[in-house]
Amino acid sequence: MLGNWKLDGKRAALVLGIMAANIVLDQLTKAWARNSLIDSGQHSYLGDFFRLSYVENRGAFLSLGASSPDEMRFWTLLVLPVLLLVGLFLYTLFSREMTRPQIIAFSFILGGGVSNIYDRLLYGQVSDFMNMGFSGLRTGVFNFADVSIMVGLAIMLPTLFRKPPKKG
Repeated sequence: MLGNWKLDGKRAALVLGIMAANIVLDQLTKAWARNSLIDSGQHSYLGDFFRLSYVENRGAFLSLGASSPDEMRFWTLLVLPVLLLVGLFLYTLFSREMTRPQIIAFSFILGGGVSNIYDRLLYGQVSDFMNMGFSGLRTGVFNFADVSIMVGLAIMLPTLFRKPPKKG
């Protein structure tokens, strides 16, 4: 118990379970990519809709900030995200205002975020290896942690536009 915040064991198990599943899947796929794709070039599937190729990303989304000075990257890609993830984790565990879909959404976001932070701490970069698109329109190169974050956002999106039920 933290002040008047009471930990709900079922909620904690749900949050930690989703986070762990996303972290494990991301770390396993990144290990596979590091072992299988580093020097193997690009692999195309489904008529070049899906590509696998290994990229080391020292920046954020789409390599933003990759060429920034080390100290700036430390604060913007490590310290700030860790603080945000800790705050989101505590909010997800203890907020009484959250719906179940929001808890699940934030758990996916937390799992992806923690896994990418783990890579930054361990390797100083994030391993990306997936790319999708067609006819010249392609995504950036991404990893499973990025997919986890996007799944969380997709779950969260419909809840943002729902009106709260009227009281009384």
